[in-house]
Amino acid sequence: MKKLALITLISALSASAFAAPETYGVDSTHTFPRFEYNHFGYSTQLSRFDKTTGTVVFDKVAKTGSVDVTIDLKSVSTGSPLFNEHIQGEDFLDTGKYPTATFKSTTVHFNGDKPSKVEGNLTIKGISKPVTLTVTNFQALEHPILKTPAIGANATTTVKRSDFNAGKYAPYVGDDVTLTIALEAVKQ
Repeated sequence: MKKLALITLISALSASAFAAPETYGVDSTHTFPRFEYNHFGYSTQLSRFDKTTGTVVFDKVAKTGSVDVTIDLKSVSTGSPLFNEHIQGEDFLDTGKYPTATFKSTTVHFNGDKPSKVEGNLTIKGISKPVTLTVTNFQALEHPILKTPAIGANATTTVKRSDFNAGKYAPYVGDDVTLTIALEAVKQ
């Protein structure tokens, strides 16, 4: 009996000794932040950004992680080239001065062995605000084509665009903007 307890203890310690955070590079061909807002009460407009880079660190055993993502704001895709330019103007994203937005996590909360919320700082137009992303889906598996570990997640939060000096036409054009990111990353 003592021998079994000792073997179990050694196994547990060995497993935790080998657990280590793993770094994943954002797959920019499968990662698309999108945003939605109310447009004069007529409709909810949906747009996205086509270029995102960054890293995710994930340690399933220790239940820790971090997220560091950069979004190329000049890659905004509204479905209209004219409106893409309009949103990149000074009244909204001001991509001439601020070509990127960033999200850097401060805390990752877990529910079981999966992240459930990610707290961090969102920076748009040089203004940083704390936000909490609610993770609605998370998966960590071997990528079926690349045959390497990969992770994927969907997460969402709502911010006020006026908090980032982008509130022109509010409240007629909704001040509340829902941000949703579909992210996939591959182990580096």
